[in-house]
Amino acid sequence: MNNTTTKISTMKILQPITIGGVIFKNRTMFPPLTTGYEDKDGNISSQSRAFYTRLAEGGTGYIVLGDVAPVRSFAPTPKLFDDSQIDSFRLLADNVHAYGAKLGVQIFYPEYDVNVLNALFAAGEMQKLRTQLNHDMQHFVNEVSEDALMDIIDKMCACAVRAQKAGIDVIQVHGDRLVGALCSTQMNTRTDKFGGSLKNRTRFALMLVHALKKVVPDMIIDYKLSVVTPERGKGGVDEIDAPEFAQWLEAAGVDMLHVGQANHTGNMADTIPPMGVQPYCFFADITGAVKQAVSIPVSTSGRIINPDMGEGILQNGKADMIGIGRALLADPDWANKAGADKATDIVRCICCNEGCVDNVLNRSFIACVVNPENGFEETRFITPAQMKKNVVVVGGGPAGMEAARVAAKKGHNVTLFETATELGGQLHIAAVPPRKNEIRRAIEDLVHAVHTQGVTLKLGQTANIQSILALEPDAVIVAVGASSFIPPIPGIDRKNVYDAWQVLAGKYKVSGRVAVIGGGVVGCETAEYLATQGCKVSIIEMRDQIGGDISVTVLPSMLENYKAYGVEQYTGYMVTSINNGEVNCKDKNGSIAQIPYDYVVIASGARPVVFDTEALSVKGIEVVQVGDCCEVADISYATKTAYDAANAL
Repeated sequence: MNNTTTKISTMKILQPITIGGVIFKNRTMFPPLTTGYEDKDGNISSQSRAFYTRLAEGGTGYIVLGDVAPVRSFAPTPKLFDDSQIDSFRLLADNVHAYGAKLGVQIFYPEYDVNVLNALFAAGEMQKLRTQLNHDMQHFVNEVSEDALMDIIDKMCACAVRAQKAGIDVIQVHGDRLVGALCSTQMNTRTDKFGGSLKNRTRFALMLVHALKKVVPDMIIDYKLSVVTPERGKGGVDEIDAPEFAQWLEAAGVDMLHVGQANHTGNMADTIPPMGVQPYCFFADITGAVKQAVSIPVSTSGRIINPDMGEGILQNGKADMIGIGRALLADPDWANKAGADKATDIVRCICCNEGCVDNVLNRSFIACVVNPENGFEETRFITPAQMKKNVVVVGGGPAGMEAARVAAKKGHNVTLFETATELGGQLHIAAVPPRKNEIRRAIEDLVHAVHTQGVTLKLGQTANIQSILALEPDAVIVAVGASSFIPPIPGIDRKNVYDAWQVLAGKYKVSGRVAVIGGGVVGCETAEYLATQGCKVSIIEMRDQIGGDISVTVLPSMLENYKAYGVEQYTGYMVTSINNGEVNCKDKNGSIAQIPYDYVVIASGARPVVFDTEALSVKGIEVVQVGDCCEVADISYATKTAYDAANAL
């Protein structure tokens, strides 16, 4: 179970703070994230409004709307470049204020020539547009004229005025993107007054702050101070210069600073690190160094999972406000639960990046894998049962536990069967590979939830028709999952050929030279795991590349490990046979490869487990299947199908 030791009633994170003469009800902050919820024209959609309103309802004190563009751009972000857009922002501000939260808009300018690209788009010259965009992303910071920079400041100020008219409380300057690129020693090679020294490179940022203070003098000015560390980032000031620049920003009139990792590296894992890549609270020390240099409040973010982590940062004097991003996607009631001494009920983020970061990068909207309601706040919420039913859930993996949790919370009487003696299903083996241990939080939180909701558990018992009927169910939810697929390859029945799931579960031990057949998620993770255990690993994959289904923020770390451990990749190869000591393969051109092995591990996908429910249906019992036994997918599919099925009862 997730435990906390801090006495909630005395937590500093829940105490008010005054910033720029305005009282914020607590020190919890939702930092700027690209959500993909906004309308195509940049207006705040009803989906977006519902999401941010839910955060305010859950107790978050300060909410920042990320990447608000002051111009018509191609970025899938909110936009506030026209007076007609003010009303949609006003509706959001009114909703957020109704729960006592403060709302900020993070104004940014993209690092490309918006006017040129808009003209190319209007003319339908898409190839030229793509070429120009690629060029601009590398050179715009050095090619943009001084006159154009002054025009950009005017547009950002006009955006701030519109935000003020909409009732927004805070303007946050995005210190990455174009502003950060100008500050950067790595990206800015200008020789005019905007390049060279720290004073010159930060000139535009300070000019922007001065201009904002003139046009919206009564608004709070927040500045996202993007910091380039020796290991990561490009678009921002170098770590050594951050405290001095922070002092200049304070002198210019900035009311608060949000210190974060600079981006522009091409790898979102630098700024939104997945599980196991960065330590918890990884930017707190750098934030603390900035805080020591200024007298204005400073906030931080970065893998802050539970209230104790945030409280520790505050108590150690490293920040004044705590940014909680992905953790609020997992549980928007984070602050309220902490305040009600129910921190153990918080559904904790597992930092997988699969539903949030990956979705946005794939031009979709964020949707958390452990919180089916995230992104669907308008349509997904648990409704009380009109009639209490006896509900039986078959299977104790993530789908089964989520179904049981929701059904019980609705008011039904729920019994869950699980063949194993513990709950969690395949999540237990998913947590074994390198960097994946944080998946165990999902197991712990679901187990905690089914206990809290009073679900009757029958562990170590395989459900059958007789045992189900004995409970006189009104509805049965089948969540029996999937089993690994063993392809019909000649020689696959050899004694030193094992299934990847069983290897990860510790049932079989392998050593020496290991050939992993299959380069999907399971195969790649198994290969990395075995390599770290000292095996000499080769991966064989029919597709042209491995890891096609792996998060783009996770794959770079995995490939670095492959390089470090000498994992060999045979892509585009089909296994034709497993002989004594050799795996025979051929590619689409007929080239043959013979890969020596001591052990072979099969990771060729999975197939749904069949559970015969005909006898239940004949008796008029409602039966629904959820998760992998419907379609082999991922934890997001498992939890969402389970939630919907249980909520429909």
